[in-house]
Amino acid sequence: MVTQNFLYDAILYVYALSLLFYFSDFMNASQRAKRMGTGLLIFVWVLQTGYLVSRVILHLQMTTVTPFEYWLGFSWLLVTISLVISRFIKIDFIVFFVNVIGFAVLALNLYSNPGKGESLELWKATRELLYIHISLILCAYAALTLGALFAGMYLFLHNQLKRKRWTSVVRRLPSLDTIERYGDRAVIVGVPLLAMSLAIAVTSLLVEGRATLLLDWKVLSSFATLVMYVIYVYQRAMLRRPGLQLARLYIFSFGLLLLNLLSNYFSSFH
Repeated sequence: MVTQNFLYDAILYVYALSLLFYFSDFMNASQRAKRMGTGLLIFVWVLQTGYLVSRVILHLQMTTVTPFEYWLGFSWLLVTISLVISRFIKIDFIVFFVNVIGFAVLALNLYSNPGKGESLELWKATRELLYIHISLILCAYAALTLGALFAGMYLFLHNQLKRKRWTSVVRRLPSLDTIERYGDRAVIVGVPLLAMSLAIAVTSLLVEGRATLLLDWKVLSSFATLVMYVIYVYQRAMLRRPGLQLARLYIFSFGLLLLNLLSNYFSSFH
């Protein structure tokens, strides 16, 4: 346990140092700082991967799924996605903002209780489905978070262009069409994953004879969030709404997603 705590602290320190280099690139467009930040971020990914594997090995017979593992996995996904973006897409700033969120999640996760979580004993018949549900929902959260960052970037760039403010930040951003295209890809991935994870959760509850939990606030708010994203997809694909309206709708939908996460404190579901 001491070794694991030391490793977690090391991940946070290296992660923070990586963000400092990315922030330097954000402020001064320094390629050297960006390369240093990327190198440290790769090291963070290696440490996080090792930490996750060690916890899996130590918890092969675990009887609970705790928020600690849940959010640790989410942070790892964000780091992984940001490295893929850094290697193949080359969009300035997005890697920095993705990792600000990843670092915040990792730091706040220190306050979660590793020993308190959802008991797997209650899910004997559908334990495998529960694992699939958790995997899908984490990937959905990561994709939709990325989409929210693109939507925020779209709103910022649109505002700056409307006011004809050609700052150094604006010149480093991609076009509105490019931002919109990558935001759409995040939705294409995130919304189906969210729908599938909720379908698996409902199936698990029905099989386990716990149908009353379908009226739980967590479940209801999850479906409300999904409905908002479906409305977004409909307006994007069928009604062809302008990008500015879609970006605002996306931010609103993501706000509901955040409220859904906060509903864990008022839910008996998990």
